[in-house]
Amino acid sequence: MTTLEQLTGTYTIDPTHSRIGFVTRHAMVTKVRGSFNDFEGTATTGADLADTSIDLTAQVASIDTRNADRDQHLKAGDFFGADEFPTLTFRSTQVTATDADTLRVTGDLTIKGTTRPVTVDFDFEGAATDPFGNERIGFEGRTSINRSDFGLTFNAALETGGVLVSEKVELEFEVSAIKNA
Repeated sequence: MTTLEQLTGTYTIDPTHSRIGFVTRHAMVTKVRGSFNDFEGTATTGADLADTSIDLTAQVASIDTRNADRDQHLKAGDFFGADEFPTLTFRSTQVTATDADTLRVTGDLTIKGTTRPVTVDFDFEGAATDPFGNERIGFEGRTSINRSDFGLTFNAALETGGVLVSEKVELEFEVSAIKNA
């Protein structure tokens, strides 16, 4: 069985087997889930986790909440401003192991031109050689951010109290990556 310490080299995210998603409350009573369908990323590690670097870029225009009208609103200036800010990026600044199966990744998340530090704990789901001979690894992680910290401030008050869109957004990462040759 492969361990975190044995992962060395450069790995490229396989977007067809990965998901970068989010969840937020809507109208104080339900959750809206979505994802960015167009993204790319790499992770490079050496003999020491301290030398690990992770880079991720997602295209804002690929946002998908399963509702075309909502997706158009999210791309507009009220939220992401996709015309002016077409990408979201994450660049790691520190990677450590919290235990044998968990990586704590801290880095700079940039949304709508605003960069803030974010920490995500990733559970190592394992490694395998796929039927095509690729060395594949899997990680899952999540973290919470406050969307207004990134300039996503649109909201509307509800008659019953509360607001239309929660400030808290859960980011979800399900990553399958292939080791570069």
